[in-house]
Amino acid sequence: MERRKFLKGAALGAGATALATPALAQSGKTLTIVSTWPRDFPGLGTSAQRLAARIAQLSDGALNVEYFASGERVGAFDSFDEVASGNAQAYIAADYYWTGKHPGFAYFTSVPFGMSTPEWNAWVRFGGGQELWDEVSGEFGLKALACGSTGTQAGGWFNKEIESADDLKGLKMRMPGLGGQVLSKLGASTVSLPGSQIYENLVSGSIDATEWVGPYNDYFMKFYEAAKYYYTAGMHEPGGGLAFGMNRAFYDGLSDYERAVIEAACAEEHAYAHDELIAKNGEYLAKLVDEQGVQVRSFNDDVWDSFGEAAEEVFEETRDHSELAARINDSFQSSLREMGGTMAQFEVEYVNQRNRVLGLTE
Repeated sequence: MERRKFLKGAALGAGATALATPALAQSGKTLTIVSTWPRDFPGLGTSAQRLAARIAQLSDGALNVEYFASGERVGAFDSFDEVASGNAQAYIAADYYWTGKHPGFAYFTSVPFGMSTPEWNAWVRFGGGQELWDEVSGEFGLKALACGSTGTQAGGWFNKEIESADDLKGLKMRMPGLGGQVLSKLGASTVSLPGSQIYENLVSGSIDATEWVGPYNDYFMKFYEAAKYYYTAGMHEPGGGLAFGMNRAFYDGLSDYERAVIEAACAEEHAYAHDELIAKNGEYLAKLVDEQGVQVRSFNDDVWDSFGEAAEEVFEETRDHSELAARINDSFQSSLREMGGTMAQFEVEYVNQRNRVLGLTE
């Protein structure tokens, strides 16, 4: 698939996709979904479309689903206000896009040195995370559910090697959320751009570097045309989730059955999207290297330590925002340390030893 082809979908006015099942179409409530991803966008975009279609299918006509990709109804970053106002009923997005509304939203996508996807799932479902998510979303008339995961994201695309924190000074980089604030602490100039605008800004030189997701998603973006250095695991998004954010009044007006349909479809897609990327990242990393000559790098320990020091400052500033922000951060950090220690003894120890025995480590 050509990158320009799917990025032009919104500009060409593809419009909404009606997804109601034919047998009972137009007999139920209307669920209009706006997305922050372009139509047919590999990975994130196709996941959002798959979720919308699944809700329609499971509802069996109880919900008449309309899906609008980024730019077809509103711009990507206008999705929050579109749903909070009631003009649409739901958005599919990364909630850290809304940190300007409240910094607590960042923890419901991912934060620097945060949780892996399994850890985040456990916190949201069994550690009080969903209740805190409901609280911060509720301040804006919203209700959110996890509906996708990218796993551990790549450190990003750079037009030079990053060998020390000094190499980040003056760098213009696309990185949203608290990760962007960490880079700013280290002297970088960061911006938050929707996916459809990254390539043009990178090629034109408006930005020097960008993060996106990982090899599968990034391959189709063609960032390698402007930046040949691709860094593996980044500190900014180690895992977490994407959000299906609903207008709270709409959600409260649903029947138990309708809520169950949406919750089931979101839980299914949350797992499906993560599994899809795990399955495809290796294949597409090889394509980037073998077909496009991309040079894969990893941040050294000194760079990681600099990230860590800056992240501590960012977390303290986030806590200072409000009592709710402090409670979200403290719950997150407490759960991370409890689960992270146990995972290190079991999952991490196993994976490290397995890879050593099988010769998978360099």
